[in-house]
Formats: sequence, C-alpha cells, structure tokens
Amino acid sequence: RFSGTFVGNAESASPAAAASPPVAATLPAVPTIPVVPTIVGVPNTVAEGVLNPNEVKPPASGTRRARVLYDYEAADSTELALLADEMITVYSLPGMDPDWLIGERGNQKGKVPVTYLELLS
Repeated sequence: RFSGTFVGNAESASPAAAASPPVAATLPAVPTIPVVPTIVGVPNTVAEGVLNPNEVKPPASGTRRARVLYDYEAADSTELALLADEMITVYSLPGMDPDWLIGERGNQKGKVPVTYLELLS
C-alpha cells in the first residue's frame, strides 16, 4: 500500500514551500507611473523610437563626415540606403540608440548603422 503522502492532499505541501511567503507578498505595493522622455527641440516621434527623417534637424555642432564601408539596403523609410565608398554627413541625437546615427546625403536623410561607417574628422 501507498502512504497518505502520495495521495493528492492540499495540506501536505513541502516544508520549503510552506515556509516562504508568496512572491507577490514580497514586492512593495508602490504604483508606477510610465515615463516618456522628451527632448527639447526634438520632435516626440524620435523620443518614442519612431523616426521621421523629414522632422529631424541636424545639431548646431557635432556633425561629422563618414565614408560608407559596405552597401546597406534600408529596411524601411526611416533608414538611409548606403553605397560603399560614398561620403555622407552623420550626427547623433540625444536618446538615440548608440548603434545608429542619422545620415544625410543631399536632401535625403535617415538612420544608418554605425558599423557600416568609417567616421572621419
């Protein structure tokens, strides 16, 4: 015969489970308020991760020239397609992913991956 501990008994929990409080009881009951970063002078679409290249203005200083190392096909309208060996102007915006820069070629602009660029002076 089997002992009673093998029968589904709600009262027979393991000692470790009975000794620890539920996870929810250990967390403080503090309400959280979502924070949406805003950057002065930059449209809210950039702060939210959606880039409209036509709304982005280059900073007064901090633009650099860059040589494109490899061809790059833009994944969507927020990115700039690149051709190897072309020269573009690039700059960063506050709060932007550090793996990307804003690139400009003539009247075209969009996000470009840093790893495809050789940054010049």
